[in-house]
Amino acid sequence: MHDKSGDSLAELVGEFLTARATRKPSPHTQQAYRRDLLTVGTLAAELATPPLPLADLRIGALSPGLLRAAFARFAADRAAASVGRAWSTWNSFFTFLVAEQVVPGNPMPAVGRPRTPLPQPKPLRGEDTPEQLLASAARGEGRQRDPWPERDVAVLALALCAGLRLSELLALRVGSLAGRPGERRVEVAGKGGRPRVLPVEPGLDEVLSAYLDSRVRRFGARTVRPDSPLLVDRRGEPLRRGGLQYLVESCYRRAGIGDRVPRGARLHALRHTFATRLAEDGAGAAEIMRLLGHASLASSQTYIEVTAGQQREAVRANRTNRALVGLVRSQAG
Repeated sequence: MHDKSGDSLAELVGEFLTARATRKPSPHTQQAYRRDLLTVGTLAAELATPPLPLADLRIGALSPGLLRAAFARFAADRAAASVGRAWSTWNSFFTFLVAEQVVPGNPMPAVGRPRTPLPQPKPLRGEDTPEQLLASAARGEGRQRDPWPERDVAVLALALCAGLRLSELLALRVGSLAGRPGERRVEVAGKGGRPRVLPVEPGLDEVLSAYLDSRVRRFGARTVRPDSPLLVDRRGEPLRRGGLQYLVESCYRRAGIGDRVPRGARLHALRHTFATRLAEDGAGAAEIMRLLGHASLASSQTYIEVTAGQQREAVRANRTNRALVGLVRSQAG
């Protein structure tokens, strides 16, 4: 290994972020990586002897002691979850540097990492709230200049019956839906570069078919090619983050359930509802982990595989999926 201890921390951060970009993280995630690395790096530069501007801090100067001091100052006015996230970012950074033979080892195990409690689920409150939300969206209630109930129901159903994250919804293509009737599935580009395949039960299948049919009527068959974005706005353009969030918020408002949506979990409450109902209806932890695309059951446990049949049985037990069948058929009638 060549001696690279004199390499600039700031330059190596740039190389790390370029390498991470190949995994297609969201812009928000990339910004968080950069912020955590440069913020702690700046604190380390200020605590160095003598103090240095960040541009002059070399990777070889980052001893375990200096990193501990920098993280101690970083943690002074931040929540444990923020400190834990920054620790993970720095651990990934040094893992990259070791692989690139820039440094001989990773000093992060010598830097204390706070224990953070697992986040508590934040599902929609109220036993029948998901069904009320779907029914309201299907009726196209409220003052809308260009109502599109089929699209709104499809968005809500993908989150409530497949547990998709916001970024996963936006990444879907028409061709992400595959398989024959009765064996339909959706291929999801999951968080952290972990793809997964989810079973699509008849209710969700009918909702998505109704949405795509309505899209053909609006914009023509050319808009539903396999590589076309699955979710589009009222002009036929790909839905973006802000537009998707606004769509879900407007569905809450029209259904009159805003007070049943937990603070800080607006769209994510739909995903949490999916997982909570799976657990209530008898799904095991391994099935829930697999269906939601989590890396592990908890930070100390390894990833557990389950069969496709078990996944389909878990989704089939979801009450919201069963309700969708009657909803779509009532629309058709």
